[in-house]
Amino acid sequence: MENITTKQAKAFGTTAPDADLIPMDIQRRNVTPKDVEIEILYCGVCHSDLHTARNDWGWTSYPVVPGHEIVGRVTNVGSEVTKFKVGDLAAVGCLVDSCQSCSSCEKDLEQYCLNGWVGTYGGHDKYLDSPTHGGYSESITVTEGFVLMVPENLDLAAVAPLLCAGITTWSPLRHWNVGKGSKVAVVGLGGLGHMAIKLAKGLGASVTLFSRTPGKIAEAKALGADEVIISTDAAQMESVQGKFDFIIDTVPYVHDVNPYVMSLGIDGTLVLVGYLGGLEPILNTVPMILGRKKVAGSLIGGIKETQEMLDFCGEHNIVSEIEIISMQEINNAFERLLKADVKYRFVIDMASLKQ
Repeated sequence: MENITTKQAKAFGTTAPDADLIPMDIQRRNVTPKDVEIEILYCGVCHSDLHTARNDWGWTSYPVVPGHEIVGRVTNVGSEVTKFKVGDLAAVGCLVDSCQSCSSCEKDLEQYCLNGWVGTYGGHDKYLDSPTHGGYSESITVTEGFVLMVPENLDLAAVAPLLCAGITTWSPLRHWNVGKGSKVAVVGLGGLGHMAIKLAKGLGASVTLFSRTPGKIAEAKALGADEVIISTDAAQMESVQGKFDFIIDTVPYVHDVNPYVMSLGIDGTLVLVGYLGGLEPILNTVPMILGRKKVAGSLIGGIKETQEMLDFCGEHNIVSEIEIISMQEINNAFERLLKADVKYRFVIDMASLKQ
């Protein structure tokens, strides 16, 4: 491999699971022939950022700079780059590399790379032989094939969460062929849930929100939901048994999925996108067997699919509902995120990093 040179970039990261995020300097590589360098304008704050910073999943290597919902402007390109030029809007999501040769990558499913995809943060940077660092920083350098084009008509700050929350819900909607006439339900109204409602509605589906609290009814309908079912109300749950073709479950903690499975119709699918881990209480297979119902999982999407999602959002004027914060407010934002005290996604204005 050619000799790679680097330069220093300002960032916010953490050095321990119980430590605040603080200013730090990181190394970014100068562009190789196939690289795009991006000045980061906005970066969304994802639950995964919090989990990684606090080592909730047990695999964090410190120091870590989170952030994988990145929108910015191109400041430099390598000599072999063809899709981008200086001044273009550009975005980076959860992936910055993959093997590009396995059967998954050949099908544009880099998120399922059989040799291990490279995360925007916490992955292995093969160029620098060090961990990758994410978007809580002033710039990032990424191989052209993992850089996305941003529709010019959309609010740039509100585009940022599309790079994770958007594609996490878009990918299963597309995989299970949701469209006009589909009866879709969404479990949970948060960063993922509100995007699931918007995207499913944009695809022409009838959309219902499952919520534990009546206080979400007006919010959900404002986002495009046709109906809200209070999941703690036995009569309401009984009224939708066998109704839905597809359910996206966005709840990020252990919970009982059995009542939602009961609301699937024949050949219906419930897909988990928010929770990693074992189900409690155990999954009852009786309604699955008697109705050929499925409980599945889904990750993000590949680069091609993510670009399709961004293009769709540009055509239908779909963006996330956001609260803009400064970089210096990130630790407070993490605490608020734990309390679900945001509607529905924090986005960092990275200009504040220079203050």
